[in-house]
Order: sequence, then structure tokens, then C-alpha cells
Amino acid sequence: MCYANFLLFITSITDEQTLIKFGYSFFPKKLSIYAYKYIFKAGATIIRAYGITFLVTIVGTTIHVLLAILLAYPLSRKSLKGRNAISFYIFFTMLFNGGLVPSYLMWTQVFHIRDTIFALLVPNLMLNAFNIIMMRNFFNNNVPVSLIEAAQIDMATEIQILFKVVLPISKPIIATVGLMAGLAYWNDWMNGLYYLFKRTDLYGIQSVLNTMINNIQFLQTQAASQGSDAIIGSLPSTSIRMAIAVVAIIPIVIIYPFVQKGFVKGIIVGSV
Repeated sequence: MCYANFLLFITSITDEQTLIKFGYSFFPKKLSIYAYKYIFKAGATIIRAYGITFLVTIVGTTIHVLLAILLAYPLSRKSLKGRNAISFYIFFTMLFNGGLVPSYLMWTQVFHIRDTIFALLVPNLMLNAFNIIMMRNFFNNNVPVSLIEAAQIDMATEIQILFKVVLPISKPIIATVGLMAGLAYWNDWMNGLYYLFKRTDLYGIQSVLNTMINNIQFLQTQAASQGSDAIIGSLPSTSIRMAIAVVAIIPIVIIYPFVQKGFVKGIIVGSV
């Protein structure tokens, strides 16, 4: 994985003509930062997109984790009536859904989230059935019933039991679900494509970078149709794709080492 990331970065600073002639290499014959210059020409747009993505990721991940906890914890309690039916309903959503068109009509005509910040927060990402089941399994296997009963004897309410007894010993699964939700929000560009038409100022970093790639492909197609080899050769096709990938994953690379330990433990225990 480390070698792949290093090659990704090296390719992003390799001259485009060198890539075309010699291919990928850890030791390119000629370096160039033209791809990054091309990206950061739109400096204000990139900064605003980063800000939108950070905001959506932080808010969305927080709400996602909170909703997952509030749904998974009751399902882990055998005293909850109808918990099997609720669990089946959650599992059913993993196998079947209404499809893209009904979902689009629901979000735009019923909830009216089109061209709003909620278009980046709510659809598809606010709650995930797999995360709920994994968190429920963690609570079942790692929170002793005797601990909950002791808290009840001490007259603790269900909310107090959850936040003062259960969550302090559930940090691995919280870190796991938080990281998975955060990655989903950070990497999402489909919601921006589907639900943002007039408000391109709400584009996140992935949507902005995807737009750049589409613009380059369009220019290459137009130049090829007109037989203009000079224009095709001047466009940073391969190197800019790698540079875009580097720009998109930098924050994730920085954050991941801090949650890796909890993520590994949580994903193993919660998935059993």
C-alpha cells in the first residue's frame, strides 16, 4: 500500500510526455509540477471545495455515528420488543432498495433537498445498515449484561447507561463506524452530481476534481476530432489524474494512523 501511494505521488509529478513515452516509474527521467499548477489555478474554488467537504464530512459523520448508536444499542438489548422484526427490516435494506429514479424523486420532490447542503448530507450516507448490524454485534459480544444490570440497580436511566457505561467501552467500534462513514462522505461525488445543479458553489472537493477530469476529457475529444495533436499533447491527462488522487486523499492519509488501532479491533470484533 505504501509503495502504491508513493508511485501515485511520483507519477503526479512526472512530466506528461515522459509518462507517455516511458510509462510509470519510481525514478522518472523528467519531473514536472504542471499537473498541480493546473489544479491550483482554481485556488479559491479548491479551497472552498475543501471547506465544504470538511464541513459535510464532520457533520455527516457525527450524525451518522450518533444515529447508528441510538439504533444499534436498543437492538442489542433482549428486552426490546419487536427487535427481531426491526433487525430484519434493517437487513432487508442491505439486499433491496427502490432504485435510483425513485430515490431521486423522493429526495427532490418530497424532501426538497435539491441545490441545498442537505443534498450532500442525507441521501445514501446518513445511515448504513451494515454499520448498524456491526455495532449491534459489538454491543452484544463486548458489553456484559451484568454491567448493565449493576447500573440499573444503581437507578441509572437508559440514557445514562448508554453514555456512561456502554460507550466508554465501545470506542473501537465507534472509531470504526466513524472512519467508514467519514470515508464515505469524503469520497462522495455522486450526490453532488445528482442533486446540485444551480448551486455549484456547494461542490465538494471530489465533485470539483471530477469536473476537472471531465473538462480535460472533453478538450481531448474535441482536439482529437479536429486533428490537433499539439493541444492533445499539452493537456496533462495521466499526471493530472494522479495529482487529483493525491489532492483528494491527503487528509485521509493524515487522519488514518490515529484511528487505525481502533478501526482494526472494531472491524474484527463487530463483524463476528
